[in-house]
Amino acid sequence: MKPVPALVAVAHGSRDPRWAATVSALVERVRWLRPELDVRLAFLDLCAPRLDAVLATLSRAVVVPLLLGRAFHANVDVPTGVARAQALQPGLDVTVADVLGPDPRLETAALRRLAEIGVCPEDPEVGVVLAAAGSQQASSNAAVTAVATAWARKTRWVNVVPAFACAAEPTVPQALERLRTGGAPRIAIASWFLAPGLLPDKVHRQARNTALPAAPMGADSAIAEIIADRYLAAARSAIASRSA
Repeated sequence: MKPVPALVAVAHGSRDPRWAATVSALVERVRWLRPELDVRLAFLDLCAPRLDAVLATLSRAVVVPLLLGRAFHANVDVPTGVARAQALQPGLDVTVADVLGPDPRLETAALRRLAEIGVCPEDPEVGVVLAAAGSQQASSNAAVTAVATAWARKTRWVNVVPAFACAAEPTVPQALERLRTGGAPRIAIASWFLAPGLLPDKVHRQARNTALPAAPMGADSAIAEIIADRYLAAARSAIASRSA
């Protein structure tokens, strides 16, 4: 009987120690949620251990990208890391799960961070910037815009404007100006980031003295549930494809 595949949660990586600590805490939540699984953490760059090094210690694995959307890292970096590991270890059985988003539980985590700074969906005097990393792939940015549009429809906020820290517009300053000219008495920044780091810090600097920033989504239980679910879906798909 083949061993149960390990769950390898792979994140991009950052030189910021807060980032690695937050992602490690998130993966620890997954271990608590699914104690029967062998849960490992790996990185694509800037942190250790790298994805290929972790996979080299396993015979079967499901790789779950800790990425909020499908862009370059999901489409290129993760498959490249898996292929490199398989080239070094013929017979390595690896299935790659879907990225974390879109999923309403990501919204739950981001809204929880807003609630922590006193912003509730029923507040009619606040405008919200939904700040994300940004991508050269329009579909990834469109997914963030879709969340902002849904929030604007479901809340009493003045408006919700998506903003991107790099590679796309509107920028955070542009989004802030749009909300100010739209009459928002107060502005909050919702964080569409998994953990603290360079880009969230850039957003905070751009919003200084003009808006109240929420923390990144972090080691939220809702995100741990998504990771576990992505693993299960990929593992079941792999079993079904082998038996077809």
